[in-house]
Amino acid sequence: MLCLLSALSLLLLYGTRTLAVSVSAVPPVRLEPRAFVSGPWGLTQPGTTGVSAMQLAVTSESTVIILDKVLPSFPDHYLQVNITPYCPESHRMGFRAQFEFKSSSFLGNGTLVSSGGNPIVLNTGNSGLQAIRLFTPCTDGSCDIFEDPNNLHLTSNRWYPSSVRIDDGSVLIYGGSTVGGFQNGASQNNPTYEFFPPKNINGFNGVRIPSQFLKDTLNGNHFPILMMLPDGNIFVAANQQAMLLNWKTNTERRLPNIPNGVRITYVCLPGKTRLNVRPTNLIYGPSSPYSAGAVLLPLKPDNDYTPEVMICGGSTISDKVNPSTLSSQTPASDQCARMVLNTNGINAGWSVETMPQARIMPELILLPDGRVVIINGAQTGVAGYGNVGKQVGSSNADNPALSPVLYDPNAAPGNRFSSTGISSQIARIYHSTATLTPSGNILVAGSNPNGDVQTRKYPTEYRFEYFSPPYMSQSRPSYTGLPATVAYGSTFKLSVQLPDNTDVSVALIDLGFATHGVHMDHRFVQLESNLSSDRKTLTVTGPPSGTHYPPGPAYLYVVTNNGVPSIGHKTLVGTGTSPPVDVDAIANMRSSARTHANLDPPAPSPTVGEGSNVADAVIPI
Repeated sequence: MLCLLSALSLLLLYGTRTLAVSVSAVPPVRLEPRAFVSGPWGLTQPGTTGVSAMQLAVTSESTVIILDKVLPSFPDHYLQVNITPYCPESHRMGFRAQFEFKSSSFLGNGTLVSSGGNPIVLNTGNSGLQAIRLFTPCTDGSCDIFEDPNNLHLTSNRWYPSSVRIDDGSVLIYGGSTVGGFQNGASQNNPTYEFFPPKNINGFNGVRIPSQFLKDTLNGNHFPILMMLPDGNIFVAANQQAMLLNWKTNTERRLPNIPNGVRITYVCLPGKTRLNVRPTNLIYGPSSPYSAGAVLLPLKPDNDYTPEVMICGGSTISDKVNPSTLSSQTPASDQCARMVLNTNGINAGWSVETMPQARIMPELILLPDGRVVIINGAQTGVAGYGNVGKQVGSSNADNPALSPVLYDPNAAPGNRFSSTGISSQIARIYHSTATLTPSGNILVAGSNPNGDVQTRKYPTEYRFEYFSPPYMSQSRPSYTGLPATVAYGSTFKLSVQLPDNTDVSVALIDLGFATHGVHMDHRFVQLESNLSSDRKTLTVTGPPSGTHYPPGPAYLYVVTNNGVPSIGHKTLVGTGTSPPVDVDAIANMRSSARTHANLDPPAPSPTVGEGSNVADAVIPI
């Protein structure tokens, strides 16, 4: 078996191989006005994915990776799907059993690192609680997920953590629970974070680092919202709270709470607890995840890349109510809240808007034209399955939101929401995913609010869809000459072919990793650019720094001022090399890594609903 250091060396090798192959009260931040293409949206259902898409990430200009947990009736849950622009088709490229992944981020060299996940599922023998897995994308079917669980793993168990890529190309992995289950609580909370690769920082040499925020946000801090900001801080939100984390000093600055009592992440409600003969057989009452969607609005040079975050949806239910009063008909929140993350904006607090439709589990996706698509989710209930009253089958939610909504962050308040004018007939509720594709449309897949594969109402869903904005049917710009890597502050020239006599801008987009309504690392950075007088050459300047766009994969779109983007082509921002590797931190992490057995007193998984079919076990150390 490879040692952990060898695994990290393999990561470096994989990264090199990738390079060889790839060529209200608060006034909004005012950005330049932009025209948008009018006309009908398109909707196609070209095929099936082969697995239910609980997790989804674009891995190249023509492929996505789709992941799901192992289920009794369908044990194989990993594949890549071809999404070649204008010729979509689905086929198996890699396919084998996987334990359920939880958080994932791309490293600075383009390798996808997945962290945390399920305990042992059924009889598979695999546990994901401490797992680290590496996947370097390819397009020829030769790539596979690398895992060495006895040597390559986390410091401790993490169920439902989040991750974010930081400015040195490594990944910060934050929070989660120490055991599997549908809820968090003091006995199973993991109020810490760590890095991959491990770091010696702030007196914590490769080991987990405490976070008071993760204690204060109990019981609603599963899948916390994380966003890297241009000033080097990380925006963090969970339950009804938000803060700025300075990871270099391990200091937290609290921000104004989410307004109007809206909860935005997974929340445990107190239920009746019964102690059986065995101490591990505690039976919990229902618990309720109040999933909202979040996005960092486009970062642009004309306002000095001032960051502004937006969080939409969730639920206003109190965490003090009797859980028996909850049901699939419990209303979701229609709130969207924005805050400018500079001194003046933080002092002013959140600006509140109302969506046309309440949503739980919405997903917020940035378009190349600078707008946001709000898609998926339900109008009533909560996330999860098998936990509340009046379930629809096993679903905790009902009344799916079938019509995507557009949001223009630059429009005047009251005029920012508009209809796409199109609706799907497929419910996309719990365990759904969506992503922007390099071609510029929205790929939507998944939905499985069940413990296993089901065909009843709100079934296990394998069909995927493309929602196509009107610009997809226009004459579009194109370009060549994108380098394999784009250094910070460097200039490069693109040969462009423009369809009309308009100016252009350049959007650099991280398409992110989507799961449970969370889009890890999704961001939009507009690059400075200058079009030549003959309109054939576009000189582009790379991002200012790694805090503006952390080193790693990016898709570059050339966008006309009429709102028509080119197809996005892939590059690596930064040098394309692996993140820093600290041998001593790795060794210390391995010698001091803690398992569930010596973390906190054991906490049980629920006996019904999500998490009830998993055993509590850990990876050997």
